[in-house]
Amino acid sequence: MDDGVDYMHPDLRHNFNARASYDFSSNDPYPYPRYTDDWFNSHGTRCAGEVSAARDNGICGVGVAYGSQVAGIRMLDQPYMTDLIEANSMGHEPHLIDIYSASWGPTDDGKTVDGPRNATMRAIVRGVNEGRRGLGNIYVWASGDGGEDDDCNCDGYAASMWTISINSAINDGENAHYDESCSSTLASTFSNGARDPTTGVATTDLYGKCTRTHSGTSAAAPEAAGVFALALEVNSQLSWRDIQHLTVLTSKRNSLYDGKGRFHWLMNGVGLEFNHLFGYGVLDAGAMVALAKQWKTVPARFHCEGGTKQGLFEIPSNSSVFLEIESPACVGTDTEVNYLEHVQAVLTINATRRGAIQMFLTSPMGTRSMILSQRPRDDDLKDGFTKWPFMTTHTWGENPRGVWTLEASQSISSFTKMIYKELAILKK
Repeated sequence: MDDGVDYMHPDLRHNFNARASYDFSSNDPYPYPRYTDDWFNSHGTRCAGEVSAARDNGICGVGVAYGSQVAGIRMLDQPYMTDLIEANSMGHEPHLIDIYSASWGPTDDGKTVDGPRNATMRAIVRGVNEGRRGLGNIYVWASGDGGEDDDCNCDGYAASMWTISINSAINDGENAHYDESCSSTLASTFSNGARDPTTGVATTDLYGKCTRTHSGTSAAAPEAAGVFALALEVNSQLSWRDIQHLTVLTSKRNSLYDGKGRFHWLMNGVGLEFNHLFGYGVLDAGAMVALAKQWKTVPARFHCEGGTKQGLFEIPSNSSVFLEIESPACVGTDTEVNYLEHVQAVLTINATRRGAIQMFLTSPMGTRSMILSQRPRDDDLKDGFTKWPFMTTHTWGENPRGVWTLEASQSISSFTKMIYKELAILKK
């Protein structure tokens, strides 16, 4: 889902699936990029090449899943975006398309809080529940390029429990300067990292050309889509949740590290290693494919509201407020949860400076997730957060029963009020 695909490119034309493609910008079946002198609309073609560029033809490179078919959904290249265009794109041909890859989102300026509107959210939820004839469509999302001053939990697309958010690292394992961090990131792949604009990911480009400068988490997400395609090739019955479980269980720490020493590798309550920047590590295609061959589909998912706390709570300046909820995890009911997947804390917050707020959620098994980091550029004093679902994957596999603790703090002398409601999306 992007600005078009050059489906006549010699590295793509034999793998292009016209039946699954559409141009929602021009309302026709031909998602070819609009020509500009500066090749501005090359983004989608480059992403497509990473997934499906043909092998053994001496052109450009080889896609991660070079035997797969790729479709183009052109929907970005226009002066405006609507909820309907996004929804139509997310729900286009859900039984023909297995994996939707999106390398876009709200503005990466460190002060925007935005996400999918109603129709788009309904389309995504319908895709994971009904797509692929009930197995669920897989939505892969780039975590964002806002750098250390942004937080991808403020991006409602990447931070959704229905999508797989992918961050990036450079080839020596260090985080890239543009990487955002957040607790909703599931895993990472490699992209460009040096500030030298001549270095990057090699892939297809417009008009039959090649490039070595594809970059950002825009390049990381399609690599993940290619790995997931390989898993589906050996086991076509994998559900959207199976793919997430395989990602958590087979991703590797390897040499990934935070160059500034802010975020260290930690272990959650069931022994799974995670990092606030990289999720559960870099994708391991070989390990994922091997496990996918013998994988048995996970049991049904249950939703359980862990508890709520409503009222007016003040966050003291340069201090913290702690709120606790005792959660039985719906024990003894039809939706009893014993193993976590995603957890959401749904919060409404008003602040004199939104970017000064930092929040942590600690599980009953002691895993502490930073669900919101400080964003120095975010000086919002009016909108705040309204029923915003802050999501963490760091408690994957844990037992949810017990006391959950939300810690909120602010770094400046300002009066902040918080109306708190925690909603745990618990599954087994």
